[in-house]
Amino acid sequence: MHYCQRCEPAVTLEPTADVAVCTRCGWAEPARREPLYVVTGASGSGKSAIFAPLAAALPECVVFDVDWLIDPMKTDGSVAWDAFRDAWLSVAHGIAQGRRSTVLLGPLMPEQLADLPSRRWIGPVHFAVLDCTDEQRRARLQARPSWREHAIGEHLAFAAHLRRTIGTVLHTGTDTPDQTARQVAAWVRSTAPRRDDHARHHPVSSNRL
Repeated sequence: MHYCQRCEPAVTLEPTADVAVCTRCGWAEPARREPLYVVTGASGSGKSAIFAPLAAALPECVVFDVDWLIDPMKTDGSVAWDAFRDAWLSVAHGIAQGRRSTVLLGPLMPEQLADLPSRRWIGPVHFAVLDCTDEQRRARLQARPSWREHAIGEHLAFAAHLRRTIGTVLHTGTDTPDQTARQVAAWVRSTAPRRDDHARHHPVSSNRL
């Protein structure tokens, strides 16, 4: 992602605060690392339903539904899932260069991101899970068109796993997508660092030519 513009052969830079540094010659360039917010949930939780209202409710961030990259990243009908997730981290790092954080809506888990190559270019990663009752999830999945994957038992099991492992749970059983989006936006804002604190602890370096 970051390469030294002086060294031969190519040397990948290392992150230090909000700067990418070449450990061989000292070349440095800005490389901001903003927090990443992941809104996870088993299928039927309401992730896709809140995408548009959340993007409107949280203009200071960039909001994505991770499913948007599934089709472009398919090779022979399959997806390399680690590469798929790493691509989203790279997108989030690019967004961070404009001093904005990224919010990802998708069925992700902390352990799936922890060891990816681009993780080191991301700041703290915060997770919240959208959830509903098993009865509501079953009804939502059964109401989907036949071409969509159902696998109700698997999604119920995944939902139970997320309840056990993700500390922040936002319930979507009775709220509208707009109401849930406002809850998610409030969670992001309550977790986000103050801008003056970020600037104080993570000064941005200029390129050294």
